[in-house]
Amino acid sequence: MSINKVILVGRISNDITINKSQSGTSMCNFSIAVDRYMGKDKEKATDFIRCTAFGSTADILGKYAGKGKQVAIEGNIKTGSYEKDGVKHYTQDVQIDKVELLGGKSDGNATQSAQAKVETTPTTPIESASESDIPF
Repeated sequence: MSINKVILVGRISNDITINKSQSGTSMCNFSIAVDRYMGKDKEKATDFIRCTAFGSTADILGKYAGKGKQVAIEGNIKTGSYEKDGVKHYTQDVQIDKVELLGGKSDGNATQSAQAKVETTPTTPIESASESDIPF
C-alpha cells in the first residue's frame, strides 16, 4: 500500500491566471514558496513548489488569491515529462484537492478571504446530517 498526499503552507510566488479548457473547466498553475530549516544552525532555505488547481478551486484562487498570499494546500504529487531540444525533462506538480486562504500582504478583504476554504471533493457537513445518516 502506498499513499500520495502532500500538505504545504506557503506564499504564492507568482500571479495566478485562470485558463479554461475546451469543456469550460477552469484551471490555474502557480508556485508557492515554502520555507524549510536545515542543519543544527537551522539555516533557512526556500523551495518553490509548482501547483495546479481545477474547477471551483481554480476559480476561488483566481478571485481571492495572488502573489504574496499565504495558503495551505492539500493534494497529491503528479509527475510529468516533456521534451525540449531533444532532451527529456521531468516535472512534479501538486494537484490541489483542498486549499485554505490564510492571509497575505495588504489584503483588503483579509477577514473574508481568510475564512474562505475550498474542497474539490464533495462532503456532507455534520450540521446537515440527520440521525438516520449516522452509522452507529
